[in-house]
Amino acid sequence: MHQDVPVFILCGGLGTRLREQTEFRPKPMVPIGGQPALWHIMRIYAHFGFRRFVLCMGYRSEVIREYFLNFHRMTYDATVHLGTDEVTFHKTEGMNLEEDWEVTLAYTGELTMTGGRVFKAASRYLGGAEHFAVTYGDGVTDADLGKEFAQHLAGDKIGTVLGVNPPSRFGEFKLDGNEAFGFEEKPEIDDHWINGGFFFFRRQFMDYLNDDPALVLEQQPLRKLADDRQLTVFKHSGSWACMDTQRDVETLNKAWTEGKAFWDPSQLPPRG
Repeated sequence: MHQDVPVFILCGGLGTRLREQTEFRPKPMVPIGGQPALWHIMRIYAHFGFRRFVLCMGYRSEVIREYFLNFHRMTYDATVHLGTDEVTFHKTEGMNLEEDWEVTLAYTGELTMTGGRVFKAASRYLGGAEHFAVTYGDGVTDADLGKEFAQHLAGDKIGTVLGVNPPSRFGEFKLDGNEAFGFEEKPEIDDHWINGGFFFFRRQFMDYLNDDPALVLEQQPLRKLADDRQLTVFKHSGSWACMDTQRDVETLNKAWTEGKAFWDPSQLPPRG
């Protein structure tokens, strides 16, 4: 079942808040531990059995195209036999997840917004699938996407979204009147859930989308879906991160270097 669900990944934005990294490449191609953030995201899905990927490209699409059209050359160790130009590729540890990936490179417009991108790509490549996934090209998590999909299938709603409970960006005082009796650095906000960016939809969600390049997924389509009581939240209180700033890039790379990459398949829940 999972292997038949296409995963549409939004890869076409300008990444203006991360301009030092995105002037010459799209944001999903910013490296974490030597591999693009996009590769890390795809490995999360692959760990749970999802293998069909549709990359909704726009800005600097040629960088993504070159990477996947030359995937073995870009990622595997290789031996070059100079006399014959024969190249032998060597799989290294952790590279087995990619073996059965099916990756569609879908150009969806230079300035198309998120809703328009999903509509354009899904109109071409959803096929007969009854369900599809959507995510951004800059977020990682240790959420059990298999369980999220199971919750989606078990309900009768059109959409399911990962809800995450991130820490506050600021430290918080514990107060008794004006007297501080405690301080918590970046506390969890237990009663607030935000969009974690890992969606599952029934194909009926296409009725909420259209080919308007200005259509933003997070505005009219998702708001209308919620107003219609057709959106459920899969709550995840574990780890999640979004690569919005240079500091985020440095934090994710540090986690990878120190062996603390919570999104790596070796750290994820086992596939059910």
